[in-house]
Amino acid sequence: MKHIKLHWLLLLALAAPFGAAAQAGGSAAGETQLEQGKQLYQYWCSACHAPGPGHPGTQALEARLQGSMPAVLEERTNLTPALVEVFVRNGISIMPFFRRTEINDEELAAIGADWSHNPGE
Repeated sequence: MKHIKLHWLLLLALAAPFGAAAQAGGSAAGETQLEQGKQLYQYWCSACHAPGPGHPGTQALEARLQGSMPAVLEERTNLTPALVEVFVRNGISIMPFFRRTEINDEELAAIGADWSHNPGE
């Protein structure tokens, strides 16, 4: 963890409490948001963060995390919508940030909702 800058640790600490509030759902609108989140993850994220060789995001996380938690995002259970937003909007290491013109706030909320509702799927 010594490679993570202090401001990232602070952002992570501040973002964690907000994840629980975004986990409510189950209505038809919530299910639509979850499906949209899965599709958006496949479109924007899986090329870098899927399991196996040739996925630079997964490889970078393997080097950074050194087995302390899964490097494959689909296997993580500690990602909250707020935490996903921090990394998507700010980027980190080799991950670029994504502008609102690329992934708008509604789409980003869908990605985060999918993550908090079904981590590991």
